[in-house]
Amino acid sequence: MQNLLLEMNGIDKRFHGVHALKGVHFDLKCGEIHALVGENGAGKSTLMKVLTGIHQADGGNITYLGSPYSVKNIGEAQQLGISMIHQELNMMNHLTVARNIFIGREPMAGGVFIKDGDMIKEAERLFEHIGIKIDPSITLGNLTVGKQQMVEIAKAISRDCKLLILDEPTAALTQTEIEELFRIMQDLKSKGIGMIYISHRMDEIKRISDRITVMRDGEYVGTVNTQEVTKDEIINMMIGRVVYEDPKTHSEVADDAEVVLEVRNLCSGKAIKDVSFTLRRGEILGLSGLMGAGRTEVARAIFGADPYDSGEIYVKGQKVDIKSPVDAVKHSIGYLSEDRKRYGLMLLKSVAENTAIASMDRYVGAGLINDGKLKDEAKVYNEKLRTKTPSMEQLLKNLSGGNQQKVIIARWLIQDCDILIFDEPTRGIDVGAKSEIYTLMNELSKQGKSIIMISSELVEILRMSDRVMVMCEGRKTGELDISEATQENIMQLATMREEN
Repeated sequence: MQNLLLEMNGIDKRFHGVHALKGVHFDLKCGEIHALVGENGAGKSTLMKVLTGIHQADGGNITYLGSPYSVKNIGEAQQLGISMIHQELNMMNHLTVARNIFIGREPMAGGVFIKDGDMIKEAERLFEHIGIKIDPSITLGNLTVGKQQMVEIAKAISRDCKLLILDEPTAALTQTEIEELFRIMQDLKSKGIGMIYISHRMDEIKRISDRITVMRDGEYVGTVNTQEVTKDEIINMMIGRVVYEDPKTHSEVADDAEVVLEVRNLCSGKAIKDVSFTLRRGEILGLSGLMGAGRTEVARAIFGADPYDSGEIYVKGQKVDIKSPVDAVKHSIGYLSEDRKRYGLMLLKSVAENTAIASMDRYVGAGLINDGKLKDEAKVYNEKLRTKTPSMEQLLKNLSGGNQQKVIIARWLIQDCDILIFDEPTRGIDVGAKSEIYTLMNELSKQGKSIIMISSELVEILRMSDRVMVMCEGRKTGELDISEATQENIMQLATMREEN
């Protein structure tokens, strides 16, 4: 193959009895954007960790720039021109942009003092080279996530990068930042840099990539030219079936269904401004709005995770005083946090412990925990969600992001909460797992559970909601029955700023 930058053949890897990679093939040309896709747990991250030296392959071979390739750590890979931009950025927010780019390689005066001026000038030349407008003298923490990501790309390019891996690069970006990222990627492509693009967002993959390689269950499925394949065909390769995500056309909730949750005049500083709404039995209420609209703040206030200044909360007609998550759980309210790694996951605990933590009193008798009952019930709920794990004893950190997500959902199912708040329930989850979670949410609503679903994806809001509540800058700006909701009128309400 002409201009071949990388070729991985027969890559094999096992972990504690789990066959994570089974003879996987992948190749990349110079100046190509090659998308690597598959469900969570398909082996994409493991393959990239083999490439960057984090893991050592148990079998197979790698050729890079025409020569055999083998590295033992990330540093060796970077020296050879291979860098990876992770979904969760690993940078030092208290240092300047320039120092982040050249950390460990700072120009020194007399071997003692860092020459900040020289470093800033070099960063300016680097930014100009790839068309980025950022002041290298400012503190990194003052930049948006999108700008920080561009600094990471600049850092990689400063090491004479020839192969750049981007893992879910648009997950936390605004549309404007995504456009800027894609512009930079096209510029890097024109300079001959090869890029591996990992994403669950099919529309972006179709737009930015040249070829697509699909993995499933640790195996290579196939490679296709992007322009010659449809989105449904890609999804079919990923999961072995076509997933249909048609919008919901009407609500199935009866007009006289019981109101299980009522929020009246909720206020909290500038984040929540006089918000009122109801939630009925068996209803999925979509909560939509742009970043900073106050959706998560409302959810955390209802759950008792954050205090609020004023307002009233009623559960099944009774006024309740929720001052902590413990109070919320007592009133049968469960909350799946947007920031699961910070608030939801115990990575060094087992799948069973993570599943049962909110219901632990059910497994305690005479001061002892009934481990058998705990594991059995955790297994039942994780099997319902098709959580991929070798056992209930597996540490949560060893599961993929999507499977970690399922464990947290199982936590609230085992608690049997009547009111569930799902904050970005499918963020970072592949299309197959998304479909399973959608099916689960619909099943829960048919069982009489009531769900508040916060989502930044309008397609998801229209796919799942019976009713849509829209917020802007802390205020409720409107409410729409799903039969009248469109992307256009949701966005109109989401941008309805308060006139000063």
